[in-house]
Amino acid sequence: MTVFALGNAIGTPLIMVATTKMDQRKQLLLALAIILLGVSGIITLPGFGLLMASRILLGIGTGVFVVAAYGLAAKLAVPGRQGRAMANVAMGYSSSLVFGVPLGRMIASTYDWKLIFWGIGIFSLFAIFTVVRTIPAMEIEEVVSLSKRLALLRNSRVLLTLCVTFFVFISYSILNTYITPFLTVIMPSMKDKLSIILLAMGIASLIGSRVGGLLADRIGIVRTLVGSMTIHIISLLMLYVVSGFEWIIVTLPLLMIWEMAAWTFGPTQNFNLVSLTPEASGIVLSLNSSFVQLGFAAGAGIGGIVAGRSTILEISWVGATSVLIALLIGVFSYRNNRELSNAQQ
Repeated sequence: MTVFALGNAIGTPLIMVATTKMDQRKQLLLALAIILLGVSGIITLPGFGLLMASRILLGIGTGVFVVAAYGLAAKLAVPGRQGRAMANVAMGYSSSLVFGVPLGRMIASTYDWKLIFWGIGIFSLFAIFTVVRTIPAMEIEEVVSLSKRLALLRNSRVLLTLCVTFFVFISYSILNTYITPFLTVIMPSMKDKLSIILLAMGIASLIGSRVGGLLADRIGIVRTLVGSMTIHIISLLMLYVVSGFEWIIVTLPLLMIWEMAAWTFGPTQNFNLVSLTPEASGIVLSLNSSFVQLGFAAGAGIGGIVAGRSTILEISWVGATSVLIALLIGVFSYRNNRELSNAQQ
């Protein structure tokens, strides 16, 4: 999981930079080809080192695919519906987690674990066929020089926005990584029904993905982002408050609200970055993907430290603190952007 995340975080922007002259359709096909290469390595190559190399390829391919899909969705959508189009991509991604993770566990417990990757390879082949048949060739983005690409990180608006992403996904990773032991502690009598609880949370993530796009188009990007982060903080703090009581009627709705808030944030933040730098949407989305993965890695580490030194229950308020930092950075950034826009007008 670690090398997958690092491959995704580091490799995705490098590939996006190297393929600037490709349209998103070709980038999707390239990403699927990289995934197939990684799957083939896992199935056929012996040894732990080659397994890790193959996982890195899977991380890169997955990252490039998601970034290209977000950019393509924004281009194909009619004006005023870009948020909903990007939310559909996020909903597909969250759906894959909802159904793929339990399905993979079931297959691995019954059959050889490599069967999972045979399935991924077959689905990837179907995806290549679907992209070729259904996705039109798109106009290539204006080629941006390397210096201008690097300048994106010197752009204070972009950098602050990426920092918001980083701290939000630190929080999400802290709880999501340790969700099973966390649920076991706060609801011990439901230990045998955790799969049902996780399914309910997964359904909430699907709803959040859809709601994010709808709200971004209707009430605006900034209000949607601020609202999702505020609800994210409140739900985590409430989880900490009620953690001493085994109230599933309260705890489960709070967990679902937390999932909805987190997944409302994701597609809206992508839309926000595209609106900041429409001339380099692929590059900035790949940078955002990297910050998401870095947030996942940092959150898993922080959660482990907190759980090891104190109690697993503490991860909820630590996660809330991380989102609070993101919210403060975001409010500062949004205010500066508004002042800059007013000055330019």
